[in-house]
Amino acid sequence: MMKNVAVSLMAILFAACGGNKSPHSLQQEKEDLSAKEILQGIWLDDETESPLMRVEGDTIYYADAQSTPIAFKIMRDILYTYGNDTTYYKINKQGEHIFWFHSITDNVIKLHKSEDLNDSIYFVRQKLVIPTYTEVTKRDSVVTYNGTRYRAYVYINPSKMKVIKTTYSEDGISMDNVYYDNVMHICVYEGKRSLFASDITKQMFDKVLPVDFLAQSILSDTKFVKVNRNGFHYQAVLAIPETSIYSIVNMEVSFKGDLEITSSK
Repeated sequence: MMKNVAVSLMAILFAACGGNKSPHSLQQEKEDLSAKEILQGIWLDDETESPLMRVEGDTIYYADAQSTPIAFKIMRDILYTYGNDTTYYKINKQGEHIFWFHSITDNVIKLHKSEDLNDSIYFVRQKLVIPTYTEVTKRDSVVTYNGTRYRAYVYINPSKMKVIKTTYSEDGISMDNVYYDNVMHICVYEGKRSLFASDITKQMFDKVLPVDFLAQSILSDTKFVKVNRNGFHYQAVLAIPETSIYSIVNMEVSFKGDLEITSSK
């Protein structure tokens, strides 16, 4: 059951504008190395004087700590960025201390080069982005069926598996944010006898959820629901970070230890 609560139409339009399409064939164009050299350094917004980006070599670093560094090229007065999506921005004006370009929403972003060495502190980055869970979380459910006592466990394990989600600033600049996925472990015991034990990852749901959704989502939670004659019922929640979009998947473990995955209707 896909919940699309408050899906942003603008984000969809931005993605359509900034996808893999470009006004020129990238393979036929020659990179403007002089323009790249001029772009090196820290750039501030003309209106707010806030640092927006630092350019070093072939990479743009954004001041937003959640955003990942992104590769770029300049060809024929167009800035191409290569992240989760390939996005292009028409350059309006460029000089040693000035850089104006059109965002995806066609706003003109006006920047000037910083001369303050202290502005570099805005680009100090942590090694890891804090995951949804910072330690293993255990849930233990004790249930009885037909006079027999069972224990159904869920372990939520944080991982270092990255999920990259493309977002867009208010000015229409594409940024890639990094989040970390979780691995669930579910197991069922009858006394000391294990009926079922398995790690659960979001890749196991590729038959019941769209591939595009899985690529942007995190396996955020798994809960034990009930036991009946068919077996032990769990629900997994997959959500796209910082949105209200999520999906619920049903998992059923039979008394014989077989796992069946179905979509929630």
